[in-house]
Amino acid sequence: MRGDSVTTTMGAEQSLDVRDALVKGIYGRMFIWIVEKINKAIFSPKADKSQYMSIGVLDIFGFENFDKNSFEQLCINYANEALQQFFIRHIFKLEQEEYNLEAINWQHIEFVDNQDALDLIAVKPLNIISLIDEESRFPKVND
Repeated sequence: MRGDSVTTTMGAEQSLDVRDALVKGIYGRMFIWIVEKINKAIFSPKADKSQYMSIGVLDIFGFENFDKNSFEQLCINYANEALQQFFIRHIFKLEQEEYNLEAINWQHIEFVDNQDALDLIAVKPLNIISLIDEESRFPKVND
C-alpha cells in the first residue's frame, strides 16, 4: 500500500515565502529554546540575589544607512535609539552606579552611550528637529 501524499501547486515566489516562514519559525523556536537552556543552567534558586544570573536579549536596530532617508525614517531611528538609551541607562548606568555606592566588587561593563546623538537630534534649544521645524515655516519650502 502506498502512503497518502498531499500535492499543492505553488509558484516560485509563494514557495520562497513558505520556505522563509518555515526557517524563521524554526530559528525563533530554537533561539528561545537555547536561551531557556542557558538560563536553567546558570540559575540557582538558593543563590543570593546578588549572585543570580540570567541572560536577556535586546534587539533594536540603530541608525540605518539608506541612500535617501526620509523624515519618517529619522523619527523611527530616533525612537529606536531612545529605547536603546533607556535600556542602557537602566541596565548599565544606574546598576553600575548602585554597585559603586554599595561598594560591591564587580567588573565594569563597557557599553556604547548614544546620548550625544539623541541630544543632537532632539534636546533643545538647538537641535535637528527644531531646525527642521524652523526651516519648514519658510514659504515654498521643499524636502
